[in-house]
Amino acid sequence: MQNYSFQPSGVCCKLITFGLEDNKLHNVKFSGGCPGNTAAIGKLLEGFDATKAISILKGNDCGGRGTSCADQLTKAVEQALENINKN
Repeated sequence: MQNYSFQPSGVCCKLITFGLEDNKLHNVKFSGGCPGNTAAIGKLLEGFDATKAISILKGNDCGGRGTSCADQLTKAVEQALENINKN
């Protein structure tokens, strides 16, 4: 399993970490943000297909910010998948 870290922007969360193995998400963790919501996102996504997670969460808005912790996770996962496909 490959582990990733991502510094989001425009949200309360300061760091997102997760693992990817066979296009499945594992150990999704948010440092900061709304603890109940971000913990729930991590639990719901455990073992979930990364591409499907992107399609569900991308564009989710928090309070008119134009992004959210979930949306920032999609940016992180997209970057990780791009890096995997380059190698």
